[in-house]
Amino acid sequence: MTSETHSVSSARLTIPEYAMALAHVASLRSEDPFRKVGAVAIDFDNRVIGTAYNGLAPGYNADPDFWADRDARRKYMLHAEVNLCSLFTRGNVKLVACTTKPCTSCMQMLCAYGVKEVYFRDDYPESEAGAIAARYSIPLIQLVDYPHIISTSETASLK
Repeated sequence: MTSETHSVSSARLTIPEYAMALAHVASLRSEDPFRKVGAVAIDFDNRVIGTAYNGLAPGYNADPDFWADRDARRKYMLHAEVNLCSLFTRGNVKLVACTTKPCTSCMQMLCAYGVKEVYFRDDYPESEAGAIAARYSIPLIQLVDYPHIISTSETASLK
């Protein structure tokens, strides 16, 4: 299957739109100043199993200098999908929504965990997620339009 594009079409959020909005909120917790990624898992009854974001291992507090060199710190970052998969067992998740298309390794892991559908907002061209999803017949769908949360200060600046 190839990537599809999905857009908001009704007043009530669809489950993928709901999941993407939650993934966006989760991304706001990331300490990474270069790329903030959030993810959410939804079960077969459309309940949220958990949310996660990219960051360092729990309990590790890096010095502020750590964040200055993006390339040097990248190997230490745990991806949002890795953190998310630590919250559930194989076969319990219908849908995962991520703010960025899963990298090759994360897509492989989502397949291994039996995830049935994957949604993403931002493309990640270096990823082989599309080929992996197609091989395992997992829909990989880009959500480009969903309701965004706007803070009060942002709303005031729009007027």
